[in-house]
Amino acid sequence: MGLMLYNTLTRTNEPFEPIVPGKVGMYCCGPTVYNYAHIGNLRTYVFEDLLRRSLEALGYDVRHVMNVTDVGHLTDDADEGEDKMEKSAREMKRSVWDIAAYFTEAFFDDTRKLNVIPPTIVCRATDHIPQMIDLIKRLEQRGYTYVAGGNVYFDISRFDEYGRLALLDRQELKAGARIEVDRNKRNPHDFVLWFTRGKFEHQSMMWDSPWGRGYPGWHLECSAMSLHYLGEQFDIHCGGVDHIPVHHTNEIAQSEAATGRKWVNYWVHAEFLLMDSDKMSKSAGGFVTLGTLEDEGYEPLDYRYFCLGGHYRTQLQFSFESLNAARNARRNLNDRVVALQATLGGQPAPAADWDGPYAKAFLRHISDDLNVSRGVAELWGVVKDGELEARDKLAQIAAMDTVLGLRLLEQAMAAVQVDADVERLIEERGRARAGRDFARADRIRDMLGEQGIVLEDGPDGTKWKKVSRRV
Repeated sequence: MGLMLYNTLTRTNEPFEPIVPGKVGMYCCGPTVYNYAHIGNLRTYVFEDLLRRSLEALGYDVRHVMNVTDVGHLTDDADEGEDKMEKSAREMKRSVWDIAAYFTEAFFDDTRKLNVIPPTIVCRATDHIPQMIDLIKRLEQRGYTYVAGGNVYFDISRFDEYGRLALLDRQELKAGARIEVDRNKRNPHDFVLWFTRGKFEHQSMMWDSPWGRGYPGWHLECSAMSLHYLGEQFDIHCGGVDHIPVHHTNEIAQSEAATGRKWVNYWVHAEFLLMDSDKMSKSAGGFVTLGTLEDEGYEPLDYRYFCLGGHYRTQLQFSFESLNAARNARRNLNDRVVALQATLGGQPAPAADWDGPYAKAFLRHISDDLNVSRGVAELWGVVKDGELEARDKLAQIAAMDTVLGLRLLEQAMAAVQVDADVERLIEERGRARAGRDFARADRIRDMLGEQGIVLEDGPDGTKWKKVSRRV
């Protein structure tokens, strides 16, 4: 089954044709680790996970590379503003290295909770300074750079196709066009490849280079590391739509200027998560993290299910009302899958089966530029089908969930096992009471209570129910 993807470069849906049959090279812009990821950031990583899972469901072997920006980058993409890592380190009274390590771990903790498959390769910027320096040398040799004020700049006038990803007008790229002018730049849209002490004298992260001791520009790292791990041409580059006008535009310029060839075939971008009609961002303050949602009593997979409700190229409006609806729907779905699994009488969950009608329809929707909301409708269709046997339903559910990543059968198996364990303990408690070992009976009641299991003794025996322990 062929996959159609919307390519930002051409603004059209295109049949996906990998460079190497059966294999996909995919690069995703990773976090800048100076603060917690907000749920707007995390929507993009859930989308990229869905893309990878969809590719794998369609039979591709995916080499997924993601960077971690543990070199501070500025509060403005156009080389302006304050260094984010330095700012965070000052506020938290910790070193920039400690800040990077702490928030890197926090980021991957969030993605683990969201059941995002770890990238094939995670590459930290600080581990790849030599590759960045080598890329600047290539650009220098090909005449695309100049040095001014102690910094090395990329000269966009030398790259004829600059701005094609963002559909930038060449007239708007002339000096003085609507952005603050760095007086060292020949053109305000030129961008820094290497900073030295000439501009920022108090950086904590600095390295020796042919141009002086300093640190790389933000745009440089993604080009250097993707070229290193995926080669000079690869299939898919992902990120948020906010990367299109500057970051990804500059990546294309420096990568293709260095290699002299087309760099990426498909550019795929996720839209914003909106709150109060504005995109969610750290710079706006008061941003919502996954930890915020957990503190409010939501499970991380509630947010993942919420993200499945909108197409990745459509802005998604966040509210706690809509998150409540997603939580209730997911709980209902889980309960139905648990009930299906319980009918198998302790047998393991069946293997994923893509041959069923609902699973086939699901793949067709996913192949249409990741139409995941239609895919979720097929999932509900198989759950509610009154004609299919439980094992057939579960096999198709297992297949769909390899893409959706909701851990449906995993949680169902765990719940069925919990039910069996509870029943066993209730029987043991009944024997203890019959033998007048009330201390043992009370210990079992307390132990179950700690797990959120409430026992109700009555004339027809002991019944139990599980209650939420969250507020």
